[in-house]
Amino acid sequence: MSAIHPTAIIADGATLGNDVAVGPFCVIGAEVEIGDGAQIASHVVIAGKTRVGTGVRVFPFASLGMIPQDLKYAGENSRLDIGDNTVIREHVTMNPGTEGGGMITRVGSQCLFMAGAHVAHDCQIGDHVIFVNNATVAGHCQIGDYAILGGLSAVHQFVRIGEHAFVGGMTGVENDIIPFGTAIGNRASLGGLNLVGLKRRGFPREQIHALRNAYKGLFSGEGTLKDRVEAIAETYKGEPLVETVVAFIRGNSDRSYCVPRGSETG
Repeated sequence: MSAIHPTAIIADGATLGNDVAVGPFCVIGAEVEIGDGAQIASHVVIAGKTRVGTGVRVFPFASLGMIPQDLKYAGENSRLDIGDNTVIREHVTMNPGTEGGGMITRVGSQCLFMAGAHVAHDCQIGDHVIFVNNATVAGHCQIGDYAILGGLSAVHQFVRIGEHAFVGGMTGVENDIIPFGTAIGNRASLGGLNLVGLKRRGFPREQIHALRNAYKGLFSGEGTLKDRVEAIAETYKGEPLVETVVAFIRGNSDRSYCVPRGSETG
């Protein structure tokens, strides 16, 4: 059975699964769906058309599903979807989508959002992602699986951050970051590969070695970046980590690429 504190306000129409806990002074809207085993601490607001997955834990003063911080938003019935077993710490804010961005914000499973983190409208956040304290992403961003955003980092709208990438603390990111990359700086430059993360995730040594060589060719070779990408794709055909980076660079984007200082994107 669910455990609902008597001071919590649960609107008619809200759907709560089995064994859900809702703490004191929470406000749960009429279109909210909360999965089995979720734990909602005190003073949490969950509004709009928001789905909270099974086993999610939400800590005090988080705000989920309130209308987007976008002046173009006109009241459309957009959504926020939060995956299973994600942890949302104090003062985290997540907004639903807009008509201009597909009408949905998606947050993956088994993520950790530390205190003060923000996910803006229309973002697509993968699984196992970590936002350290006060990390923020603007609208329409795409964050790949296992990416980590350091404390007080800020990501420009429409930026893509590839899987297993790492963004250093207090870094401002205004360009796309390749999968497995590490970005640092007041305005982020690519500072190498996330080798620590690759080793922790158990990627084979041979694949990491191929990725390191491909990285050098991508950002220090002759010709334009487009030329180098095609050469790398041919040279490292069948290498899964390199192919992931190549597919990312070939993908559609409204932003340039985060590169090492002194490199040319061409």
